[in-house]
Amino acid sequence: MRLLVVEDEHKVASFIKRGLEEAGHVVDVAYNGMDGEYLASVNSYDVMVLDCMLPDKDGRQVCRDLRARGNTTPALILTAKDTTQDKILGFNSGADQYLTKPFDFGELLARLRSLERHSQPPPMRSLDVADLQIDPATRRVRRGNQEIIMTAKEYQLLELLARRARQVVTRTEIIEQVWDMHHDPMTNSVDVLVKHLRDKIDRNFEPKLIQTVRGVGYTLKPD
Repeated sequence: MRLLVVEDEHKVASFIKRGLEEAGHVVDVAYNGMDGEYLASVNSYDVMVLDCMLPDKDGRQVCRDLRARGNTTPALILTAKDTTQDKILGFNSGADQYLTKPFDFGELLARLRSLERHSQPPPMRSLDVADLQIDPATRRVRRGNQEIIMTAKEYQLLELLARRARQVVTRTEIIEQVWDMHHDPMTNSVDVLVKHLRDKIDRNFEPKLIQTVRGVGYTLKPD
């Protein structure tokens, strides 16, 4: 998932971002409501996490204003307030989930996954290209009879290419989906990641599947 976290406490934001990235997600962070609302307006996220008490514009108002403009990104409100009235106000603002602080990170992750599942169409059972098989539910990858072990970013890139099989995925799209907004597009990280992926799914197999479209990006299809 690509996630937006809007949290003014830097230590809390850093904790959430680190945990979500370790779970294989891409995370952008804003430290106030105005910046968070802007990022949610110009980027596409699977879920956004909004702290209720922000210094300029609280998370409920951010959610309310985004909904008024037609933004339907699932939203989870984080707050230290746990009264029934506070929860009602949160849901009335357009929030989909409500989690009180302090929270267990495992519960946060489970709630985000639930929001993402309910907002997306049912996942395909398998993404197959030639003899390459990808199971999105378990993140297991096989080529022929061999199971291939991947890092989180390698899998993210492979699934992105597989879901767009035989179409060109640009380098910009790869950066947006596999890294966060602070990634430097001038580095060679995309090339390095593609090389690692080729070493795993193409080097010892035929046909070769990852094709370079010079000056544009990459596509996944047999030669």
